[in-house]
Amino acid sequence: MLTLCLVLTFGLRLAAFAQPTPAAHFPTSEDLRHFKTISAPQLSPDGKQVLFVLTQATAQNATSHLWLVPASGDSEKARQLTFSTPADKRGESSGQWAPDGAVIYFLAKRGEQTQLFRLDLRGGEAAPYDLKVVPSVDNSKEKDAINPPAEKAADKKVETPAEKKSDSKPEPLSLDVAGFALSDNGKWLALWAHDPETPGEKKQKDAKVDAAWINHDAHLTRLYLAALKPDGTIDGALQAVPVAPDVHGAIWSPSADRLFVVTEAPNDASDLGPAGAAWIVDAAAPENPSKLASIPATVQGGAWTPDGNSIVFTAATPEDAPPGYEELFALSPANADSKPIRLTAGFAGQLNAAALFPTSDGSIVTPAAIGTRNTVVRIAGDGKTPPKAVDLDAPVVSALNTNRKQTGWVWLADGGGHPMKLCYAQHLGARCSALVIPDLRPANLRSVEPQLVRWNSGELTTEGLLYLPPDTGAAKVPLIVDVHGGPFGAWEDRSDPFADFLLGHGWAVLRPNPRGSSNYGVKFSAANKNDLGGGDYKDVMAGVDAVLAKFPIDPQRLALMGYSYGGEMAAFVEGKTDRFKAIISGAPVIDQFSEYGTEGGSWYDRWYFGKPWERMEDAWRQSPLAGASHAKTPFLLLQGESDKTDPLGQAQEMYRALRQQGVPVELVTYPREDHQPLAVGMLGHPSPEPWHGFDARQRIVQFIDAAFTTTPPAATAPSKP
Repeated sequence: MLTLCLVLTFGLRLAAFAQPTPAAHFPTSEDLRHFKTISAPQLSPDGKQVLFVLTQATAQNATSHLWLVPASGDSEKARQLTFSTPADKRGESSGQWAPDGAVIYFLAKRGEQTQLFRLDLRGGEAAPYDLKVVPSVDNSKEKDAINPPAEKAADKKVETPAEKKSDSKPEPLSLDVAGFALSDNGKWLALWAHDPETPGEKKQKDAKVDAAWINHDAHLTRLYLAALKPDGTIDGALQAVPVAPDVHGAIWSPSADRLFVVTEAPNDASDLGPAGAAWIVDAAAPENPSKLASIPATVQGGAWTPDGNSIVFTAATPEDAPPGYEELFALSPANADSKPIRLTAGFAGQLNAAALFPTSDGSIVTPAAIGTRNTVVRIAGDGKTPPKAVDLDAPVVSALNTNRKQTGWVWLADGGGHPMKLCYAQHLGARCSALVIPDLRPANLRSVEPQLVRWNSGELTTEGLLYLPPDTGAAKVPLIVDVHGGPFGAWEDRSDPFADFLLGHGWAVLRPNPRGSSNYGVKFSAANKNDLGGGDYKDVMAGVDAVLAKFPIDPQRLALMGYSYGGEMAAFVEGKTDRFKAIISGAPVIDQFSEYGTEGGSWYDRWYFGKPWERMEDAWRQSPLAGASHAKTPFLLLQGESDKTDPLGQAQEMYRALRQQGVPVELVTYPREDHQPLAVGMLGHPSPEPWHGFDARQRIVQFIDAAFTTTPPAATAPSKP
């Protein structure tokens, strides 16, 4: 019997090894639940190792962990550094090297708060810092605070020690850390954290004393400074730094004696106008921060030059352009009252504020998106010469990083039809040495490289990416027009699982970058001001006509889809043409009036058409709802219920309007989903919601299939009661 068991077991193992390799295929909706992503590569101080974040697939809860891989590019594989319990649905993030390269710091939420951890690579477990402060805010102590009465003796629960102390002298409470920065000499730790909830406030919340006074929240994100001992422990207490909250980030100078800090006024102040500010904090006198008044309120991020004499930062261009169109500036803190120097005036691309690397030769290296490509540019420190592209031999370069001495460079490289790679090179501009990382997608998946197409639309030349399914012979194929969000955004030539998913159904995909898109310069980005759904709609349709004239596309089987502003454009299309057999709109704007009053922030929309009550005709003309009476095409709405950018009510307005017009319309909502997270899951990137993206993709395919294979009934208004 033992021999028989061994034979059977061996035979089963052979059978397992003998399983045929799945044939190459385009990704299915289930495949898209198994894509992983990597992000935030960081080169070690000695240039020998690379730290990065790997986010597990949707099917594995999309948790993130820190990994380490040698920079030598040999066959040694990456290894996972951090692990989390099954109850932890987030994992670890924000990894940073200690200056000596022997320790890694990171953030993780293991209990009630997000904590800062220290992991010694020479051995031992990651240990959290016990970061506590006496709370500066306690709403339960306010003059008009409502505190629940004491419970009856028979029903009263036993008070915890924290509750017993809540009415006495305030005790230090743990911080919920939002971010941190280590000085280059390892002697200082800066961190920013939200004010903790006090025991008294928790008691109020548990008793449902929880009225929300809008834009009066006193709990803010504040900056703290700590001295570190050689063993990494904190020397003394945390010191609060009195820069105006909310703190968004801080960067140490090369000499580790000063901090450059970026803040933004709290309580939705940015809805009234740009509300950012920049500060210099002296480590020797943190109680006296200095505000850099000449830095504009649109400041986003920055970096010190190697000599510590200047700061380079990104902020909105002074030209008339959509919010988010940024330029690079330079300022010397010693001459803080002087006007910042513009370094990228006239640059026809979009800079990455999160990755600025000043070099010893006085230039600044940063990723920049230009058209459908994302490259790296070198910018002169005096602003007198145009930015010069650095060829890294990939359509899209992202997450560029180097160490303080710039002894090597790492980046992520990918492009349509090609999987993402983690690259290393000793010198910027040298060829990519691909490091050995875990597989990011299931095996044997097909992918198609897009074609760059250009067409004329009015006075502008517009371009986009066209994905054609292979092996179609002479047959004409259906076309899905996919409009990007924004409108200040752009399609780039990235590896894209969702595009490949659509191709797998035999459909071509056109992704246009109409006027108003980023990556093409100020004039192009501003060309749709006070004209949403006007010239940009014409650009999209001109792109459809251009590919119909040149490529084997079936003009009788066209569909259009989009998310966010793409969803808004889908709704414009619904009221302006019946050339499409199906339209899918994700998280759209439908009514500029109700959107303006309920969205998370109105500054962005205000640039495009002003305050609706002052520009009634303009706002209504740019509302897709204005064209609903002309709607005919079957329409599918996909909407997150917790969307704060384009709230649920927008989709509900369109659904009601089309339903009452007699247009075939469907509305599907997704609980717990905010604006960006729902899009992430739909497009096949890791999402904590295991089935929402799958469901959305399934509905999209079924909706388009039905429209392409059947003739929809003519639109008729419902009979009057």
